[in-house]
Amino acid sequence: MATGSSSTSGTRSLGEPKDGGGISTYKGEERALRAGRLGTAGLLLSVLAATGPLMVVAGVMPTTYGVMGVVGQPLLFLILGVVLALFSLGYAEMSRHVHNAGAFYAYISRGLGGTAGAGASLVALVAYSALQAGLYGLLGFEVSGLIQTYFDAEVAWWIPALAAVAAVAVLAWLKIDLNARVLGVLLIVEVVLVVIFDIAAVADPAKEGLSLHAFNPDTLTGAGVATSLCFCIAAFTGFEQAPVYAEETSRPQVVVARVMFLAVGFVAVFFALSSWALTVAAGPSGIVPAAREQSAGLLFGLTESRLGGTFTDVMHVLFVTGMFAALLSFHNVVARYAFAMGREGLLPAAFGRTNTSTGAPGTGSLLQTVVSLVVVAGFAVTDDGPAGDPTAPVLHLFTWGGNIGALGVILLMATASVAVIVFFARRGAARAQAWRIAASALAAVALLVIAGYTVKDFDVLVGAGPGSALSWALPGIIFAAAAIGVAYGAILRARNPAAHARIGLGNEAFRLEKASGSPEA
Repeated sequence: MATGSSSTSGTRSLGEPKDGGGISTYKGEERALRAGRLGTAGLLLSVLAATGPLMVVAGVMPTTYGVMGVVGQPLLFLILGVVLALFSLGYAEMSRHVHNAGAFYAYISRGLGGTAGAGASLVALVAYSALQAGLYGLLGFEVSGLIQTYFDAEVAWWIPALAAVAAVAVLAWLKIDLNARVLGVLLIVEVVLVVIFDIAAVADPAKEGLSLHAFNPDTLTGAGVATSLCFCIAAFTGFEQAPVYAEETSRPQVVVARVMFLAVGFVAVFFALSSWALTVAAGPSGIVPAAREQSAGLLFGLTESRLGGTFTDVMHVLFVTGMFAALLSFHNVVARYAFAMGREGLLPAAFGRTNTSTGAPGTGSLLQTVVSLVVVAGFAVTDDGPAGDPTAPVLHLFTWGGNIGALGVILLMATASVAVIVFFARRGAARAQAWRIAASALAAVALLVIAGYTVKDFDVLVGAGPGSALSWALPGIIFAAAAIGVAYGAILRARNPAAHARIGLGNEAFRLEKASGSPEA
C-alpha cells in the first residue's frame, strides 16, 4: 500500500484523501472521520439526546426525591450547572486546540502525558459502555410493561432489549448527520411533552400553590444532600460528549465550545424547572411521600390527573423512544472512542478505520454492539432476581451500569480539569488563561468531592445493603480500568516510545507516521 509521496505536486501526503478532505483510505476503509457533517444544531441535538430529558424527569427525579428525601432538588441542578459551567470553561478552551474523537483521553494525554491518557481511554470506554448497557435493561423492562398493558401479552424484558441492540447497530452504521436527525426529532418531542407537563403543573398546583420552597437553601440539609448530588450529576451526562464529534463538525474551534455551554445551560435550567414543577404538582410537603409511594410512576400519575390518559399513554411510549435516543447517542460516542484508540495504538489498528460509504467508525460500532449483546444476554441468563422478580434488570443492569458509568465520567471530568491547567501552564499561557485555569481548579475540586461521595455512598446508589460487596466491587470496575490502562501506557512507553508519543494526537498521528517512516497499516 502506498503511503503517499513527499512531493508537493500531484500527490497527497499520508492521512489526506483523494478529495483533499483529510482522510486516508485503506482497503475500502478510512483513517479519519468525515469533516463537516455536523453544525451547531446537529451537534447540540446529538449530545442533549444522551441526557434523556424525559427519562430523567420520570426516573431520576422521583428516585432522588423518594430515596434521599431532599426537596431542594431544583436548587441542586442549578448548583451543578454552575460547577459544570466552570468545568466547561477550561474544557471548551482545550477543544480549540485539540480536535480528537478521543476527547477526554486526548485532553488528558496532552496535559498529563500519554500514560495517563491511556488510563483515561479505558475508563471512558468502560464508563460509556456501562451507561449504554444499563439503559438496555430499563428499555427492555418498559417495553415489556407496555406490551403487557396494551396487548395483554407477556414478553421477557430481554427480547425488546436485544431488538434495541440490533436497531442501534443499524443506525450507528449510517452517516452521523442522519443519526443527528433521528436524535433531534426524538429529543424535541421529549422536551415538548415535559414542557406541557410543567405548564399543566403550574396551572393546576397542589394545595400549597406555586411554592418556591424547593429553591430555598434550607432544603439542602441532612445526610441525603451529598448523595442527591451524585444522582443529579448523572442527569447531566451527555453534554461533555461534544468534543468527541470535533473531527466531524464544521468549524470545531467555534462549534464545540458553543454547544457545550448551550447544553450545560439548557440542562441545568430545564431540569431545575421540571423538578420544581413536580414539587408544585405534588406539593413541597407531599413530593417526598408521593415519590416513595409511586417511584417511577410519579410523573405519569401527576400527568394523568391533569392531562388525561391519552397524553399519559403517549408519554409512556416516548419515554421508551427517549431511552432509545440516549442509547444511540452513547453508542456513537463509544464507537468513536474505540476508533480514536485504534488509530493511536491503544486498540488493534482495525478499530482505527471507518467505512468509506458512510464515514462511520464501523469496527468500533461493531465492538460496542457485541459488548451490548454479551451484557444483555448475561443478565437475561443469570439475573432473574428473587423468585423471578421482573424488576431485576432495572434494579441491577440499569442501576449498576448507570452508576458505574456516572462515576467514570465524573472522574474523567475531574482529571480533564487538572489536565487543562497543566496544558496551558506548559505552553506558557498560564497568565493569558488565568481565569480559565482558576475555573478548572474549582471544578476539579468540586468534581472530586462529588466522586468521593459517589464511592462512599455507592451502596445507596445501587440499592445494596451497607455491608454488600457491591459497594466496593462496582466502583472498583472503574478504578481497575484506570489501573489497567495506565499499566498498558507504561508498557507502551517502555517498549514502543513512538506509539506512546502518538497517544492523544488524533489525525496528527498520521504525520508522525510519515515523519518516522512507519507504514500506514
